[in-house]
Amino acid sequence: MVVSKYIYTYNCYEEERSLCALEMRSLFGIEPQFGIVESNIKIDPSRSPFMKERVSVMYTADSLDHLLEQVSALQVMGETFKVIYVKNGAPSKTEKAGFENRRSVERKIGLHINGVADLHHPDRLFGVIVVNGRWIFGDYVEGEPVWFRHQQKPHSYSTALNTRVARAIVNIAIPNPTGIKAIDPCCGIGTVLVEALSMGIDIVGSDRNPLVLGGARENIAHFGLSGEVKLADIRDIKNQYDVAIIDLPYNLCSVITQEEKTEMLQSARRFAKRVVVVTVEPIDEILVNTGFVMIDRAVVRKGSFSREVIVCK
Repeated sequence: MVVSKYIYTYNCYEEERSLCALEMRSLFGIEPQFGIVESNIKIDPSRSPFMKERVSVMYTADSLDHLLEQVSALQVMGETFKVIYVKNGAPSKTEKAGFENRRSVERKIGLHINGVADLHHPDRLFGVIVVNGRWIFGDYVEGEPVWFRHQQKPHSYSTALNTRVARAIVNIAIPNPTGIKAIDPCCGIGTVLVEALSMGIDIVGSDRNPLVLGGARENIAHFGLSGEVKLADIRDIKNQYDVAIIDLPYNLCSVITQEEKTEMLQSARRFAKRVVVVTVEPIDEILVNTGFVMIDRAVVRKGSFSREVIVCK
């Protein structure tokens, strides 16, 4: 069966809502609603720190009975299966079924499928979800919190992006990695590099601070990844890239002047077609004066501390 549409569920904390919405807009080109994204774009849900699962749209019905009729035609040969009721965060009562009701729906659908069910070690997972009153059924994929594993790395420092935010920023910068060459020219201990490399993205890192490069290389190797990390000032980069991700330095050890910020962003405009800037200070004026067009943005808050994520071209 050819599947051309997918349902994604996602979840985020209140302070991540703006970043999550920007990630969904970047990946799917649409504004998400009520924890659900419906798209013809197929993405591994493990890519996003916010995505929970993906259901392929094989059958759609206006009622459970109608769905059962359609599912009766499904033949699952040579493999066992399990049906999972996918919870929808939307406010509708129909879509917020209780535990017993969810198990009942799973059993009913499972009994209508031609095949062998296995609740403990199935070869294939199916999902059923109610979206805007429509019953949707199809192959189910659960996202893995890859970013969570990356928190346990040999080197870290307090002002670095956390892995969850870094992973979302990589997706915002590089929604479709095919054929993309990327750079993190202020890579620090490599938080962004680890997330990007773990998604198979072609990215290199550099930093003008020689003290952090060993930590970045060790962090990358710790997760069985490999990537180029070299000593270089952003202003000296000669190669051309499709995308640059720049987390502007701001801690007490890396105070940079407005003039330095301008030079850094002028350099980025020279070597990258698309730039995602992470900043704790307002830089709109510098971006405009440098010739960038700001196409989207988000704010990430943690207590009273906030960062802006600005997408430019």
